[in-house]
Amino acid sequence: MNILDRTIGFFAPEAGLRRIAARVQSSNLMNYDAASRGRRTYGWKAPATAADAAAFSSRARLRQLSRDMIRNRAYATRARDVVVANVVGEGIVPSIRAASPNVKATVEDLLQRHLLSQDLDALGEYDLLEMQQICMSTVFSDGEVLLRRRWRRGSYGQGLALPYQVELLEVDCLDTTVTSWGDNPVIEGVEYGPTGAIEAYHLYNEHPGAVLTRKPLQSSRVHWSDVIHIRRFERAGQLRGVPWLAPVMMTLGEIADYQEAQILKQKISSLMAVMLKWTGSATRPADGGAAGLDQLAPGAIVSLPDGADAVPVNPPSIEGYDEFMTWGLRTVAVGLGITFESLTGNLRQVNFSSAKLGRNEMDRLVRMWQRGLMIMQFGSGMERWFREGLALAGHAGIPFTLDWTPPRRIMVDPTREIPTMIDEIDAGLISRQGAQRELGRDPERIRTERQQDDEADRAAGLAPVTAKPAGTSATARATAAAGALDGPAEDDTTTTQPAAGLPNTEDKTDANGQ
Repeated sequence: MNILDRTIGFFAPEAGLRRIAARVQSSNLMNYDAASRGRRTYGWKAPATAADAAAFSSRARLRQLSRDMIRNRAYATRARDVVVANVVGEGIVPSIRAASPNVKATVEDLLQRHLLSQDLDALGEYDLLEMQQICMSTVFSDGEVLLRRRWRRGSYGQGLALPYQVELLEVDCLDTTVTSWGDNPVIEGVEYGPTGAIEAYHLYNEHPGAVLTRKPLQSSRVHWSDVIHIRRFERAGQLRGVPWLAPVMMTLGEIADYQEAQILKQKISSLMAVMLKWTGSATRPADGGAAGLDQLAPGAIVSLPDGADAVPVNPPSIEGYDEFMTWGLRTVAVGLGITFESLTGNLRQVNFSSAKLGRNEMDRLVRMWQRGLMIMQFGSGMERWFREGLALAGHAGIPFTLDWTPPRRIMVDPTREIPTMIDEIDAGLISRQGAQRELGRDPERIRTERQQDDEADRAAGLAPVTAKPAGTSATARATAAAGALDGPAEDDTTTTQPAAGLPNTEDKTDANGQ
């Protein structure tokens, strides 16, 4: 009771009792056990920090630990490769749609000559698709990555289809010593305007961790329009990213330490060691009496001096390794949003149903990362720069649409999944081009190539490829085809008719088995 409760209880005991009873009832009714402070929640941390403030002053340390884990921890490297391979793969490919064939041809030519060539990179090494791989890898390890547009004019722009290039930067290049720019606050090198949106980035001219520096380290202010900042958003108001390994770093480190200890234990268990036990009255030789024991071989006979007995050492046994590693790595996989099988390559006890269910959850996350990171941030920024480059090259305002096609999704069982997808197209549940994009294929390219195939077939005098019969589902056609190819079952007494368009593969043999 506080002082007010005690005072009321002294002068009006009944009123004081009602206050105490109401407080007890309130605490019992309006209560979350997880929010209580006691033995069970001892050590729990619940700071009321904003999204970006939660990692403030820890972001650099987390990046360094994450990079070290990827360099030296096999499962951290594997996790990064799985995320990059599924989100980006061979690349999220841009394609052009335009009403005018001339406009489409012009834009596609510049797209190929600039975005899909090494001219795009300021160092002359990467094209657009390679940049996506590096950006996704850096977002995984560092939590965020920066792309800076560099205008190229005069002699620097000779040979370029469009007058700009792109420089990839790690967030280490942010100048954290700058704290303000006029009335705008600058936090960890990022300048925020009056509305809270990012207005500029203060970037070093070189990476501060470079081995060889070509010039003194100094920073300059770069407007937001010349920077693409890629990171994963998880909270409202968040503008910075954190390494993806952050929630599982402790577990990964402990798994690696445990594995090292088990490897050392295995080395010890594979050793053959012998101890000499001496009686109290025995005289020990000058060489210790172990001559010959250090070179034991199969069939060897070693004489021991009087008073010495050879006692073999019992090495430690290895127990519980598989179970510990399995559940530890399952925790890591769940924390990263990937499957245990993709992280470890362990496919034991996996069937189609379990593999499909696991992939379904992972595929949802992959599609979310593709859209949120590589299309809405990387792709939108690259399209904006591309259109501005077109304007400076004399193609301002030409109408076209830039589409992005994610990489092909690897199917668990194509013989089951493709017929289902065809059924969805026949039923009108999905468009054909939607299914094509879901498989990582460009509908425009497929349409053009099919037209080219038809023209080439007609020029060669070949019969056109006919479509499958309408009115039957892909599953039924596949089942009928399988039945026609396999023949009737042993207990089937009816005559099986071949599927339309397929040869009758009924077994016909003569007396000689021919």
